[in-house]
Amino acid sequence: MTRLFRRSAALLTVSALASGLLAGCASPSGSSDSDGSSLTFLIGNDAGEMAMAKAEIAAFKAANPDINIDVQTRPAGSEGDNAVKTKLSTGDMADLFTYNTGSLLQALKPTDTLLPIEDASVESALADNFVTAATSSGKLYGVPFGLASGGGILYNTKVYDKLGLEIPKTWSEFMANNAKIKKEGLAPVIQTYGETWTSQVMVLGDYHNVEAAEPDFATNYTDGKVKYATNKAALAGFQHIEDLNKAGYLNSDYRSATLNDGLKMLAEGKGVQFPMVGASASALATVAPDQAGDVGIFPIPGTDAASFGLTMWAPSALLIPKTVKGAKLEAARKFQAFVASKQGCEALTKDVAPTGPYMVKACSLPDDASQVAKDTQSYITSGKASLALEFSSPVKGPNLEQICIQVGSGIESAQQGAEDYDKDVRKQADQLGLNWSS
Repeated sequence: MTRLFRRSAALLTVSALASGLLAGCASPSGSSDSDGSSLTFLIGNDAGEMAMAKAEIAAFKAANPDINIDVQTRPAGSEGDNAVKTKLSTGDMADLFTYNTGSLLQALKPTDTLLPIEDASVESALADNFVTAATSSGKLYGVPFGLASGGGILYNTKVYDKLGLEIPKTWSEFMANNAKIKKEGLAPVIQTYGETWTSQVMVLGDYHNVEAAEPDFATNYTDGKVKYATNKAALAGFQHIEDLNKAGYLNSDYRSATLNDGLKMLAEGKGVQFPMVGASASALATVAPDQAGDVGIFPIPGTDAASFGLTMWAPSALLIPKTVKGAKLEAARKFQAFVASKQGCEALTKDVAPTGPYMVKACSLPDDASQVAKDTQSYITSGKASLALEFSSPVKGPNLEQICIQVGSGIESAQQGAEDYDKDVRKQADQLGLNWSS
């Protein structure tokens, strides 16, 4: 997951967790057992990923009792990234591990460090969006470990029904809805700057609209040919943040509210819309269990109703390093194929409530899946979804969340915020060696 979604995934509510839930966590990397009967598996240490690992391993073990999988954990954020890169460079990586798809996967130099999927039946079983996100130099390097997530507007369906509101397909329709909601004494749009990462969703989640307007944006952006401050489609995300603040459509405590505060406000109908990632809605079961089913999601509206669609983030990938060989490799590929199967999805559904669509074609959401998951699935199934920019470009400035807060708090204009972000991005482009000429 990206920096944005690493944090949101940690909020997954998992009742199955208990002390000692994953046996063998202390097993060292690179086990000397070469007969394939024991594998090591490195995962992130957040509750959601640990619960998914537990579910998949238990189901796989039931079907393959002769193969043991010992789990190791790594921290989140840059510390975890560095651990993965160090283990790969020193040949000390576990037999299996999970990591981001998209631009962060490319940073691992997959052709040098990872083994590609060689079974065509496994590749054909996966959703096209995931294959795109996990492919490098024409080769697929992993299978989905987790679920897709949309970035859009979480909304209270009961309030929408009560006020007779329809899903807005353009920004002007969205603002008209906001005006009606404010007249009812409710907060039209929730923001939670008390957790700074949440401020980015309006910009990042607007990418479907950017790509719809300019299909070559990602390529030109990576090449330094387009900028947020001078590109009308890209600037719109910052402008939306400024517009909402100026119109007085935010909750009064937006500067200090936390994500859970925002979700509770949304579920209770005190706030009606919340720019957020779908995965975060899983916390509704904890903060507002009686109203968790009253929340859905729709895309961030743009200027053209005909291109209305959702920005989506692909899940992490289950990967195998090049150091794995022989019987161990055969066993690792067996687990990889299991995770990418209907049985693998069923294992997750049994123990972990789905927060979004599966990226395995044979899998479907259960009837009792959340409305957010079902809504996200509907946009993907209908072809009205685009991968977020980070799956097409390695360039993302580290200070976007702080810049969005400046704009959203009325301290800077949208134009100034976009200019600041272009400077932030330029520094990263230099670090990546992209050699932008201007």
